[in-house]
Amino acid sequence: MSDGMSLLETVYRQFDQAASFTDYEPGLLQQMRDCNAVYHLRFPVEMDNGNVEVIEAYRAEHSYHRLPTKGGIRISPHVSADEVVALATLMSFKCALVEVPFGGAKGAIVLDPRSPDDVRRRVIRRYTAELSRKNFIGPSVDVPAPDYGSGEQEMGWIADTYRHLRPNELDHWACVTGKPVTLHGIPGRSQATGLGVCDGIMEALGHGDDMQALGLTRGLEGKRVIVQGLGNVGSNAASHLRECGARVVGVAEYEGGLYTEDELDVEAVLDYRAATGSLHGFPGATWIPSSAETIEQDCDILVPAAIEGVITSENAARIQAKVIAEASNGPVYPDAEPILAERGTLLIPDIYLNAGGVTVSYFEWLKNLSHVSFDR
Repeated sequence: MSDGMSLLETVYRQFDQAASFTDYEPGLLQQMRDCNAVYHLRFPVEMDNGNVEVIEAYRAEHSYHRLPTKGGIRISPHVSADEVVALATLMSFKCALVEVPFGGAKGAIVLDPRSPDDVRRRVIRRYTAELSRKNFIGPSVDVPAPDYGSGEQEMGWIADTYRHLRPNELDHWACVTGKPVTLHGIPGRSQATGLGVCDGIMEALGHGDDMQALGLTRGLEGKRVIVQGLGNVGSNAASHLRECGARVVGVAEYEGGLYTEDELDVEAVLDYRAATGSLHGFPGATWIPSSAETIEQDCDILVPAAIEGVITSENAARIQAKVIAEASNGPVYPDAEPILAERGTLLIPDIYLNAGGVTVSYFEWLKNLSHVSFDR
């Protein structure tokens, strides 16, 4: 991370910069900035080998100005309390921006997301039980959702655990969103964030004056795109961008990346990586052994959909993209922004661009509260 700046420090710095343009009282600004509550959990779980390990986990609730609070659960061996607070803070601002009536929250479990299903199931169920005991989860209190390392399977485990812990609660299915459709989820939720990224880019590229300044034509047709991160958000964004006429010329993951002057078959790339566990060796494209080097290749649009802090003052001058679309949270650090602005790069911010997931989660939550089915 550039200059040792954490994601939380970045979020606070951006907030303070924005706050300087307002005339709100300092106390009110501090209330809007600071996190209301952070729950730090430690609980024992039996592993597949019979050993007992103590699992560390978190749940941060940033703002109670709207209830319930809302935010995903991240599963990663490297997550920290500060990171969870930062992400919860961004959720508050994101929900306010798109006018979804939630406060911001975020959760995390310090665990390898590639752990066996049985281990993850035991950890998730215990995590849910601990949150329930402290009233940190519930349809009107705090509603989790998927995030990095978690998906609809994990959300299904949470819903099932909560249902058994609160059998008399009529709206128990509304305790979590991002569930499988068979467990009262909503069709299209898993694609929502990636589709929202695509729609947000299309909207930005529809402004003729901005595109003329960048030397681009309006719309996605023929635009060269590099996507970093092929998880739920990145893979869906890449697929939808290609369907809308863009040319995906590069993709990157933690092991490295692929680049071509022509166009990648996104579905073939995803199938290849699912089968082999790596992008390396995919035919018809140049292998680049560094994800950081891949995002510096020539393109019109760069979509960082992996982790935070991938564009800093150290590499901003080497980014050739004319448009950077922040599909992940905090991929561009503040010290890189003046460099990008001087180069004329258009930056589409994360709290706007990746809000598709929480928007559709809102409709899933409403569906579970009203006990009716919605169409896709």
